[in-house]
Amino acid sequence: MRVLYFGTYERSYPRNAQVISCLRRAGVEVTERHEAVWEGQEHKFGAGAGAALRLAAAELRLLRGGDALFDAVIVGYPGHLDLPAARRTAGGRPVVFNPLVSLADTLVGDRGRFRPGSRAARGLAGIDRRAFGAADLVVADTAAQAPLFRSLGAQRVEVCFVGAEERLFQPGWARPADGEFTALFVGKLIPLHGLETILAAARLAPELRFRIAGSGQLEALLEHRSPNVEHVDWVDYELLPGELYRASCALGIFGTSAKAARVIPNKAFQALACGTPLVTADTPAARELLRDEESALLVPPGDAPALAAALRRLADDDELLRRLSIGGLAAYREQASEDVLGARWRGLIQSLL
Repeated sequence: MRVLYFGTYERSYPRNAQVISCLRRAGVEVTERHEAVWEGQEHKFGAGAGAALRLAAAELRLLRGGDALFDAVIVGYPGHLDLPAARRTAGGRPVVFNPLVSLADTLVGDRGRFRPGSRAARGLAGIDRRAFGAADLVVADTAAQAPLFRSLGAQRVEVCFVGAEERLFQPGWARPADGEFTALFVGKLIPLHGLETILAAARLAPELRFRIAGSGQLEALLEHRSPNVEHVDWVDYELLPGELYRASCALGIFGTSAKAARVIPNKAFQALACGTPLVTADTPAARELLRDEESALLVPPGDAPALAAALRRLADDDELLRRLSIGGLAAYREQASEDVLGARWRGLIQSLL
């Protein structure tokens, strides 16, 4: 089977890199036709006129692309504007869309960058509908996300977890020998992740250390952080496993938006793959993969006292840490390993041929 991974997708973004890795591991020949637009752009579709011009030029180049042999086209994230070029390139062969998000849901509903009902919000909703409706198959990252994609006009929606790139994220976590407990958060500082909940939990548990690696929309919240919170702007992707091995536990997401209830972030899969104990919000999406006190500690979204209590409990219970490490890795291997997801992706594409 031959697949063309197509579009202006961000090549280094974990969802794209992991899907390509899974497909190749499953014996699928993957060729890329990629035009760089979003690399290094933190805010993607909010990047302004410069990004719009780069995108228009990229779409023209995609339409003039080469003659690679393939059985199906996959449009990667973010590729909502790539579907017309993908359909023309496919020439009647199946087109699969790997969107990860709805633009309107993300930029209007979750991040609040545009006002509901505004011209920009309506434009984003229109882009969503055209993109989702143009694909033969849309692949959602959780079952909780699938109804939203169907409501946007997707003809067929199937589910495949995000997973983690196993060339990097391998088991290796052990309880830090120095006895100091550190909760690690890595990611963009956006509403989805619940930064304010993490910072409030840090104030409630001053005896614990918190390491926050990331930057973004809510970075100003860190200006008045408590002394037990360390902040670094970012950690190179290749160095993330080392961060996870050294941490006492990893923090997932704690936001209270509708989107936060529908997703499992990259960081959660990466922690599980490394065997690092995970603490994250108890949401419908999280329950698709995790079991409380078996493969993760699940706390109510937006509940800082509950998060602080969960972390204190972990700091005092080495057996619980060990159990979550083993259980989280087992859940990852059973449901989200590259072997499992590669077979899933291959089967979905095969069903279209």
